[in-house]
Amino acid sequence: MRTGLWELAEWDAVETRDRIRRGDVSAAEVVDAACARAEAVAPLNAIVTKTFERAREAAPKATGPLAGVPTFVKDLAQMRGVRTAWGSASSGEYVSRRSDPIVRALEAAGLVSLGKSATPEFGLTATTEPLRFGPCKNPWALDRTPGGSSGGAAALVAAGVVPIAHASDGGGSIRIPAACCGLVGLKPSRHRLDMEGSNLLPVNIAVDGVVTRTVRDTIAFFDAIERGRRRRLAPIGPIAGPTQRRLRLGVFVESPRHTPVDAAVRATITRTAKLCEGLGHDVHLLPCPFDGQVVDDFIRLWGLVAWIQVTGGALLTHGGYEKAQVEPFSRGFARAFAAEPRAAFAAIPRLRAFPKEYAAVMAGFDALIGPTLAEVPPLLGHLATDQPFGETLARLLTFGPLTGLVNVAGAPAVSLPMGRTAEGVPIGVQFAAAHGNERTLLELALELEAAAPWPRLAPRSAFASA
Repeated sequence: MRTGLWELAEWDAVETRDRIRRGDVSAAEVVDAACARAEAVAPLNAIVTKTFERAREAAPKATGPLAGVPTFVKDLAQMRGVRTAWGSASSGEYVSRRSDPIVRALEAAGLVSLGKSATPEFGLTATTEPLRFGPCKNPWALDRTPGGSSGGAAALVAAGVVPIAHASDGGGSIRIPAACCGLVGLKPSRHRLDMEGSNLLPVNIAVDGVVTRTVRDTIAFFDAIERGRRRRLAPIGPIAGPTQRRLRLGVFVESPRHTPVDAAVRATITRTAKLCEGLGHDVHLLPCPFDGQVVDDFIRLWGLVAWIQVTGGALLTHGGYEKAQVEPFSRGFARAFAAEPRAAFAAIPRLRAFPKEYAAVMAGFDALIGPTLAEVPPLLGHLATDQPFGETLARLLTFGPLTGLVNVAGAPAVSLPMGRTAEGVPIGVQFAAAHGNERTLLELALELEAAAPWPRLAPRSAFASA
């Protein structure tokens, strides 16, 4: 089968896999076409390291449930023999000596990586504008952020370069770019796919996952990745179709910090609630069930994460770390923690107690529906990392006050592209459930996707060279 530059772009991962299995197309042809598309979307600035030849060699040999499906690995995960920059000039040209567990799992599932996708420095912020590599652009609106920290991954999937891309989430970094780029972004429960090293933190908050254009691709990924793994949670498993059970859903439109929520975001949540009600679900409007304390405490914990990364960078690069090259935002966050470490450590007992508070709220509902982000994706530069730290942090808290609390709870949450601005910029809605209840979210997501299908690909006239 001849494959042109964009002929395969509309296939999701499941269709790509199935066509390879049937012999309609070879894995080599699929990867070649994806490499060509990756070259064509250079204006997005979403790729920081290309491994095209490595991918072409791997494609014919790929085995596993998703054999031959092309992807990208976020540049916070190490891949042996490939440069890992962590979005930072401080890492120099460090080439990884090993592959992280998530990379080995992706390869075992049969996914073929074309390279490393852009991320902000150390994954610390909700936009992907690293000073070393320059800003990554949103394919739906090139002057706006694709979100972060998995912004490069989201831009590449929304643009049609690959159908699925690795992402990770310590405070919203799967859901935020999914919301900005019109994608499906599931943050799994704690202990389902924890990011390496997250269990060493005072509160285990970081997980791996993917961003996709279809719900079934997210389901297929977790079904593939959980096979044969030692696990502490029952696997999500295959899901045959939308939920048949009518759910009790709590819906809120406010921020826990009492900061404004954009009118377009509120309208999208209201429409989503009416859609769920029309499908027969038991929908209850309520005020935001969480207060701002958990958000403030999470930021103190995130400051500790920044301090660990800024002060311990040499451990990652085996001595090839240039601390002087660290960006102003990362330095500012680390200094904020160092100035008041007692406040951060005082927050830890409250953060560790929060899962019980969250579980008590969830006892009354099958899922909670609320904003993924309080604002639509802002213009590039609004959250730039070379501005005064306090100003940037305040803007971040206004932009994304909700996602981090779900990380603290260790619960699953998915952002779905349920709306658009008048200019066509995506708006995400977050659906959260009790710990371990990803299946409920994904079955509901399948139902909503069927009832109100979303555009799957950004128009490429603005960002593709061919």
